[in-house]
Amino acid sequence: MNIVGIDIGGTFTDLVGYVDGKIVTSKTSTVPADPTQGIARSLELADCDPNELNEILHGSTIAINTVLERKGARTALITTSGFRDVYAIGRSNRIQAFNLFFKRPQPLVPRSLTFEIPERVLASGEVLQALDERTVAGIIAEIEAAGVESVAVCLLHSWANPAHERRVGDMLREALPNVFVTLSHKILREYREYERSSTTALNAFVGPRVEGYLKRLETYLRSGAFGGKIHIMRSNGGVMSIGQAQEQPVSMMESGPVAGMIGAGRLAKLLGLKRCIGFDMGGTTAKSSLITDGAPAIETGYVIGEEADGQPMQLPVVNIVEVGAGGGSIAWVDNAGGLHVGPQSVGADPGPACYGKGADLPVVTDADLILGRINPQRFLNGGMPLDKSASEKAMMSKVGTSLGLNAVEAALGVAKIADTSMSLSVRAVSIHKGIDPRDTAMIAFGGAGPLHAIAIAREIYIPQVIIPKLPGTFSALGMLMASWRQDFVQTFIGRVGELSEDAVNKVYAELVASAREQMKRDGISETEADYRFFADLRYVGQEHAISIPIESTAQLSGDTSEVRKRFDAEHDRRYSQSAPTEALEIVSLRLVLTAARTDNVAEEWLSRPWEPEAEVEVGSRDVVFDEASKPLKTAIYWRPALPAGFKLTGPAVIEEPNSTILIHPGDEVVVHEAGHLLVTLAKQSEE
Repeated sequence: MNIVGIDIGGTFTDLVGYVDGKIVTSKTSTVPADPTQGIARSLELADCDPNELNEILHGSTIAINTVLERKGARTALITTSGFRDVYAIGRSNRIQAFNLFFKRPQPLVPRSLTFEIPERVLASGEVLQALDERTVAGIIAEIEAAGVESVAVCLLHSWANPAHERRVGDMLREALPNVFVTLSHKILREYREYERSSTTALNAFVGPRVEGYLKRLETYLRSGAFGGKIHIMRSNGGVMSIGQAQEQPVSMMESGPVAGMIGAGRLAKLLGLKRCIGFDMGGTTAKSSLITDGAPAIETGYVIGEEADGQPMQLPVVNIVEVGAGGGSIAWVDNAGGLHVGPQSVGADPGPACYGKGADLPVVTDADLILGRINPQRFLNGGMPLDKSASEKAMMSKVGTSLGLNAVEAALGVAKIADTSMSLSVRAVSIHKGIDPRDTAMIAFGGAGPLHAIAIAREIYIPQVIIPKLPGTFSALGMLMASWRQDFVQTFIGRVGELSEDAVNKVYAELVASAREQMKRDGISETEADYRFFADLRYVGQEHAISIPIESTAQLSGDTSEVRKRFDAEHDRRYSQSAPTEALEIVSLRLVLTAARTDNVAEEWLSRPWEPEAEVEVGSRDVVFDEASKPLKTAIYWRPALPAGFKLTGPAVIEEPNSTILIHPGDEVVVHEAGHLLVTLAKQSEE
């Protein structure tokens, strides 16, 4: 079995594969104009012939970047008469109560391209008003005249009865075969009109761009003799076929970062860590996720962008908190003399000043190079030598001169601000969730993650940091561990204990039928499938629900004591209180369908005994750690040469082909038997 995982980030394209019985890797610059060029280059660098591969797994930031940059298709929205402004109005809550400049999310579809059609379906699924096809035909003509590239159709209560929505979709495809069409019931079958409208609009907005990219990718791979499977990472931690990804690109919003968290979960389980925090720092952003019992948390509500003004998405997503601070984040000084880092990034082209491509904007990578933390001759295993003088020039021209600082002082300030910014994402998945960071460990990866993770962990008192093998390409490695997964949901509201067993069985039968249809399309057999059912429950009067696993429909319509017990316990775990005497209400029924991988080569490799490639040699150079000390003469190690059981105490820099680990003074490192680095932070005062 020859498989590879390819992760396209904003700055680098990473590859990890298991080919002919061994792990292969590569890291190359992303090509924003045509990401398939980066994929071709990564395969070439890893000496991988696509025609000899059985499976390619792929994750990309193209969908989420399309939303964040608002570079999607010209999109129209069709909805029910009287509900034209649901998407624009959104929710009435004010998330930032004291922000005088607070702005609500700006719709991806302008009001001028939002159309109403006469029709009405009740929440029961009953048709109150028939669809007016003549009006639909007129609207289609307007859409064509407006030069629309994509259409989102979200009719009221189509989650209960999608007949009208299906007919509108048929008319659109017949009249406008080149327009991308998204029907809300194909994306999700849940109530909440605003979130459903937003999710449908998101899919339509990114659809043409993502579909075009995936078609080019498939054409490139199939142009030779590659006949294997192409799987795309989903935001829920599973994978899907490339065909489904073209239809539902909204499902791959966080496909790259999620893969890294899946890998971190597997490593946490291997090391016996009950609770840890996955931390991924790449070139554009830094991401954090809380991992419990080897699995990251999955939420059904997510926001693309900032919480206050981002785009809501009502799909299962691995709970990742992201901040705009990465190796390529730009350092800049505002008019008041304040130093900032990010959220803007230089990306892959032209990249940091030190890449020597003519850029004059200083970024975090430039700061790390100036501080001596990065070896300019070993960057990307020596494949991209860095220009330190270019970094110093950019740092002085944009930061140092205006603030009266020399290059080292300015670089140290940039690094400190970046660390503080990134620590906010770690706090959001720990302290803000009621988790004491002192009871966790951090698993740090990404090209820049091991450089900054220990400083971040120290700031919030995380006692241990684990640097896995291949940290610089760890998200690509995580893809090799992801199972095929599909989530099916249907809104179904009623009192637990008062539900009709026939009604519950009918909904579950519909979910199973949809699941089997998707299995057939993707070539998944019944023997591979694992069906897991859930009920979204809440106390009567609450707004949001909690998903609780169930084994049979009788647990909802017959003896409900077990479901009641599970819900109260989960509510108490999350919110430190429960109300066992309050009535329970069901909101939705869910089916999570998975097909486990037939191989586990990546997980086996995580636990495979470590074999060093050479004798340990120790070099040295001056490295700046903080403003309280002068540059320290620091030991430099080559990680592939460190044997299992090897111990060292900081200050130290541990270099490897695609990443660098910064060990602060007093911190202790032990090489795990499988080659992972276990870093115990020096004890510090908490005052």
